[in-house]
Amino acid sequence: MRHGSVKGQESADTVALKALGWLVGQEDLLPVFLGATGTAPDELKRRASEPDFLISVLDFVLMDDAWVIAFCDAEGLGYTVPKAARHAFPGGEEAHWT
Repeated sequence: MRHGSVKGQESADTVALKALGWLVGQEDLLPVFLGATGTAPDELKRRASEPDFLISVLDFVLMDDAWVIAFCDAEGLGYTVPKAARHAFPGGEEAHWT
């Protein structure tokens, strides 16, 4: 079932953890994520419970539409779910520049 909304912090955490799991399985992309975040491979499991780290996972995936599509297709999620999950985290509200 594809859906496009995230309700609550628990769901946002779940989406971010799924994104992390997906990233770990991407041989070409995982080193880019590790380099961008300064995270060592052995830190992934420990940091998976940290909201700031989960935010960095979602921010990374959201950098490229192809990554969003690949992740959502792999997890059976609607393409707006990662962005909705990011917005559900503290400080993740969409900026309005008006």
